[in-house]
Amino acid sequence: MSDWPVRLRGVTESVVTTLGPNNRYNVAALGIHAPSEGAGGDAAENDADSGHARARTWGRTRTWRNFTEHGEGYVQFVRDPVLFVDATMGIREVDDPVLADAAAWVRVSVEQTGAGSEGETQWVDWRLVPVESNVRRRVVPAFDRGYAAVVEATVAASRLDVDAYDTETLRDRIEYFESVGRRCGGPAVGAAFDRFDELVDGAE
Repeated sequence: MSDWPVRLRGVTESVVTTLGPNNRYNVAALGIHAPSEGAGGDAAENDADSGHARARTWGRTRTWRNFTEHGEGYVQFVRDPVLFVDATMGIREVDDPVLADAAAWVRVSVEQTGAGSEGETQWVDWRLVPVESNVRRRVVPAFDRGYAAVVEATVAASRLDVDAYDTETLRDRIEYFESVGRRCGGPAVGAAFDRFDELVDGAE
């Protein structure tokens, strides 16, 4: 048993790698809900043990499949906005579970605690229990609106195919956050939105 390498508050955005059927690790974004806060809706009420962090997967994604088949993954904390866009919007596979850009990582065992659907989209809630962890880099906190805008734009884009969300409202959000990111972020954020636009346009 181990501890989380960072303090979890609210929903902490992370990147998770999970082993796929080809023996490579799929890279995807994953929102980690702090202990006792649930993964949304009545998740906390459905799980008597509320002392663990949780996450929710939407749809039959690679992360859902790999969680189901292997019961574990590597949650990683990164600051590279291009990596976050690729993890959220693209399909990326790697040979090693720990990414070079991860400032800290934690291997977690996962257990399904609930499931349901919104519209035609399935969701599954997972309890995440740290097994081992490592802090590789410590940084002095410095924040700009650009990185946060990348996160919010990818969240909106990930919901474009979910029936419960209005497409036009999501597109307005994406346009707004991209304008904030390009105005307030540095070159890395600009590159992230270039990649974002490429992936979103390619999906349409």
